[in-house]
Order: sequence, then C-alpha cells, then structure tokens
Amino acid sequence: MIINAFTEYAGFWRRLAATVLDTLWIGTLVFCLLVLRYGNEVLNVLNDLFTSDYLVLLEEFGWPVILINDLLPALIVLFFWMTYQATPGKLLYDCDVVDARTGHPPTLGQAILRYLGYFISALPLGLGFLWIIWDKRKQGWHDKIAGTVVIMHDESKVPLPKLEKV
Repeated sequence: MIINAFTEYAGFWRRLAATVLDTLWIGTLVFCLLVLRYGNEVLNVLNDLFTSDYLVLLEEFGWPVILINDLLPALIVLFFWMTYQATPGKLLYDCDVVDARTGHPPTLGQAILRYLGYFISALPLGLGFLWIIWDKRKQGWHDKIAGTVVIMHDESKVPLPKLEKV
C-alpha cells in the first residue's frame, strides 16, 4: 500500500468507536485476570489503581497487578499492530495502522512510540486525540510522534493474486 492522493484516512468517530470496542474487551480481560489472581480483593485492587500511587499498589498487591493492568494491555495492542496492523476494534471498522510515508506496516519502534504517544495525546484533556478532527491526514499526536497514519482498508486496491490467497 502506497500513501497517495486517493488514500482515505480514518476519521475521529470511526477511530473512537474502535477504541471503545478495544477498551471494552481488553478491560474485561484485565478484570477477569485480576479476579482470578486476587479474588474478593479485586475491588480493593481496582480502588487502589484509581486512587493510589504505584508504590502503594506494589506494597499491597505485588507485581502481578502492574503486569496484568499495565504491561498486558500494552503487549496485546503491540501484538495486534505488528501482526494485523490494527487492533480488533480497528479491524471491525476496516482500518489499518501504517507508516505515514510508505504505507507499509509500522515497525516495532513505531508501534512502541505510538503506544507511548497515547499518554501524551491524553495529557492535555485529550487534545492529542481531538487533533484527529482538524488534521488533514487525521493524525493524532501519537500518530505524529510515531510517524503513522490510520487508513481505511480497501480491498479494491489489493492486487487480485494477493486477494486470491486470502
């Protein structure tokens, strides 16, 4: 896929809907794993996740809570970006995360930068995500940091021999 004048970029609402779906399924997975690990204490864990700093959390519940709540979601998202160029939510909405210059799949470095860029995009009241609305290529700050864009997947631009293999 080469980025050109005909490339259709995924807009804010489509990307928001995909993010909501991803948050729901990853959040459910994280919650289930926390219940399996901490049982009845899970409500205390969740309360501390929202109200305490990580040192307090580590003291009370140990490393598994950090691994389950923070590292696992990051690894899941990175896995999907590297394997499918999209998370399940973006796949449902026919979106691909690609290198902004070449249209090729993102590198691991780009994927990591993009994930870390989410935190920067969220900091000023989500302005980095809202930026998608005004940007001509529909890039959020996390996309600009990583050098990626989110495009609409279009099978009509895929050569027929490649489609026949699917």
